[in-house]
Amino acid sequence: MFAAERRQLILEMVRANGAVSLRELARVVQTSEVTVRRDVRALEAEGLLDRRHGGAVLPGGFTRESGFPQKSHLATAEKTAIADLAAGFVQEGEAIVVGAGTTTQELARRLARVPGLTVVTNSLLVAQALAHANRVEVVMTGGTLRGSNYALVGSGAEQSLQGLRVSRAFLSGSGLTAERGLSTSNMLSASVDRALVQAAAEVVVLADHTKLGTDTMFQTVPTDVITRLVTDDPPAHDDRAATELQALADQGVQIAVAGSPGASGGEAVPARQHPPQRRDVALPTPRRGQLPGSAGGLRAAAVMGEQPQNERARVADLRRSR
Repeated sequence: MFAAERRQLILEMVRANGAVSLRELARVVQTSEVTVRRDVRALEAEGLLDRRHGGAVLPGGFTRESGFPQKSHLATAEKTAIADLAAGFVQEGEAIVVGAGTTTQELARRLARVPGLTVVTNSLLVAQALAHANRVEVVMTGGTLRGSNYALVGSGAEQSLQGLRVSRAFLSGSGLTAERGLSTSNMLSASVDRALVQAAAEVVVLADHTKLGTDTMFQTVPTDVITRLVTDDPPAHDDRAATELQALADQGVQIAVAGSPGASGGEAVPARQHPPQRRDVALPTPRRGQLPGSAGGLRAAAVMGEQPQNERARVADLRRSR
């Protein structure tokens, strides 16, 4: 492929998806990341896109939302690894909410084998993934169908969530930063996601490394509300993602990192089988308004690949490892 053809394809991918990682660009155009980085630099000089550490975005800083067909082909290995790890945080008999998105759809496919589970969702794709699970009850919100991501939005969806209380919410989005938390490019989707968060005692964000450091228009979950982030291991050269992970950990968010084929984090950890390797650090002080021993006060600043277990045993384990 000639340089001009390669750069045109790169530009089309960024325009279609809003943000694309160098790794994904290199895979699609079948060349090295070094060559892709040089192409991205040339396109930025022409004002056609903005370069970011580890990827490229549309000009102007804020990325727009991609449609489902484009999203479903991006970072597929990373999303699979994230879903595998996130499924391990769900216990038998739990009631949870799962938001819309391609990563949460992958999670739903793995939740089909968790007995006694109740899943509340506004996503048709999540509901479809669980439709034939005999031991999983699916509760759908009302609302208006948004065709670009097969999600129910609007006042009907939000009102159906009022008075609901579940243990955890699993959400995805268009971008994640330590400064603003999780964000998305659509106002209606953001509003429903906020209602999902209000219904949950804990919030788990599923976001691959390409979304770290990316900021979009509408905030859905502030950083201090996020309990845990499940992500993949960023490439060694992606300083932006690594910096953002550290900043999120510094603010008390638990970071669970799943490996994926071709990533430096190693192989993906199968859900509900062998626990992944852990890296424990000191527990942060409880946030304002939290009592010692509350769910938020017991969170570790960054527990890599931690599997859920009894809170007392977890604290004891952390103390012994110090």
